Amino acid sequence: MAVLGVPAGLLWAWLAPDVSFVVIRGQALPLDPEGQGPIAVDGTFALVAVVAGLVCGLLAYLAGGRGNDVPLLLGLTAGGLAASLLAWRVGHQVGLAEYERAVRAAQDGRTVTGVADLRATGVLVFWPLLAVAAYGVAELVVRRLPGARDRGDLGAGEPEQIVRGQLDLQAAPAGRDVDGREP
Repeated sequence: MAVLGVPAGLLWAWLAPDVSFVVIRGQALPLDPEGQGPIAVDGTFALVAVVAGLVCGLLAYLAGGRGNDVPLLLGLTAGGLAASLLAWRVGHQVGLAEYERAVRAAQDGRTVTGVADLRATGVLVFWPLLAVAAYGVAELVVRRLPGARDRGDLGAGEPEQIVRGQLDLQAAPAGRDVDGREP
């Protein structure tokens, strides 16, 4: 799942809007730090991570079977986080060399177009979070996995239904004594 971070990072860099920077004393400062550009870059990453997480969670549920849901959920969490970090790094590297050259060559007051950079690092958890949530929602809808105490439909009178000496009232047929002592 982590290798999906590479195409996700490339997609993020391609979809992210351009953000302009002004060069002052050799440093690039955001032209409009509170504008919609940097926020839209973070939002684009969040959108890519949400879609990737949903797809990965549903595919893991479809590929998984009974009895391996804990390893699948751990894999979705670790793989989703690794993919998200990889997407962030790959997406940021796209065009970074050209951007740094442009900043070094620019005179004070000139504007340059920056690369995709993530300011709201909290969106890195969207991929694993949505992957696990999609897996859970798929289980709620399909109900493939047994419940914690469910061992299938055993029927009335099975030992699993009698707890600590309680009577199993559904074990005896209506209108008849089971042990045969009463007429």
